[in-house]
Amino acid sequence: MTFKVLVTDYVWPSVEPERAVLAKIGAELVVAPDGDEDTLAALATDVDGILTCFAQVTDKVVRAAQNCVVIGRYGVGVDNIAVDTATELGIAVTYVPDYCVDEVSDHVMGLLLDWNRRISIFDASVKGAGWGSLPLTMRIMRLRGKKLGIVGFGRIGRAVCDKALAFGFEALTYDPYVSAEQAAAAGARSVDMETLLRESDFVTLHSPLAPDTHNLIGADELALMKSDAFIINCARGPLIDEDALYDALQSGGIGGAGLDVLVDAHPNPDYKLLRLDNVIVTPHVAFFSQEAVLELEERAAGEVVSVLQGNMPDNLVNRDVLSHPSPRHSLSA
Repeated sequence: MTFKVLVTDYVWPSVEPERAVLAKIGAELVVAPDGDEDTLAALATDVDGILTCFAQVTDKVVRAAQNCVVIGRYGVGVDNIAVDTATELGIAVTYVPDYCVDEVSDHVMGLLLDWNRRISIFDASVKGAGWGSLPLTMRIMRLRGKKLGIVGFGRIGRAVCDKALAFGFEALTYDPYVSAEQAAAAGARSVDMETLLRESDFVTLHSPLAPDTHNLIGADELALMKSDAFIINCARGPLIDEDALYDALQSGGIGGAGLDVLVDAHPNPDYKLLRLDNVIVTPHVAFFSQEAVLELEERAAGEVVSVLQGNMPDNLVNRDVLSHPSPRHSLSA
C-alpha cells in the first residue's frame, strides 16, 4: 500500500530526513507551495497524513482531508491545528513535546544575559562610536540572589530553572498543575501569580496557549512587576497583551522584554514593539539547532508512520480519538 503525506510548511533547509523515514513504508511526500488555507484544503483531499509546522490546519483543511488518518505537528503546541475537528472525524493528532528543551531554555538564558549585561548595546556602541563610548549609567544586576519567576513548570520551565540555579538565582514558579512538592524537588518555590510577578526580577513564560492563557500577561499583571524587571516570552505570542506590554515598556513600568514570539508571526518591520530600545527580539528561533531540527523532522515523521501502520504513537494529543465510534485510524486503547 502506498501512502501520501502532505507537508504544509517547514523552516529548515529540506525535508529529506522525513522523506527518508516515510519512504520506509512507501509513503510519498507532497510539499505545499504555500500555507494558504485554500491551497492546503485542495492538496489535502487525497492524503493519508499531514505534517505541519506553523501553517494553520483549520477546520476547513481537516474536513477536506477525507482520507486522512493522522495529523502530525512539527513541535510542541498544537494551537495551529483544529484538534476538535480531527477528533470528531476520528483522526489522530500527534506532536513532539520534548525535542527542543535544551535549545529553548538556552535561548531564555541568552536573552536574560544579553539584557542584563547589555551585551548587544555595548557591542553596538563600540562598533558605532568607539571604545568606552557608553557611560555606565544603565541598570546591570548582580544575578546571584535575584529572583527568576517561571510561569509554567513543564519540561522547558524546569530546564530553565536548572540553568538559572547555576547562576545563583532563586527560582519562583507558578503552575496550577504542579504541586509545591514537585516544584521544590526541582529547586523552585511554588507561589501564586501575583507573588511571582511582584517579587521576580526576571519573568519567563512557558505556559501552553489555551483560551484561559490568552493575554495571560496584561496591564494588571504588568503593573505588579518591578520597574526594572525583564519579561521573556519564548512560548507563544498571545500569552502577552502586546498593547499593554508596549505601554509598560514605554512608560517605565517594567525595564525590558525579550521576545522570541509575537502575536503576528510575520510582523511589519515598523511594528511598535520592534522600535523600542528596551526590547530584544528574535524571530521565533529559540527551538533551533541543527541537532534539534533533525530530531524534530525524524520524530514527527516517525509518529505519522506509527499511526499509518496502526501502531500507537509516542505522543498522541487527542486520546479521545481512541474511543471514536468509527475512527479512521486502527489504533487500540
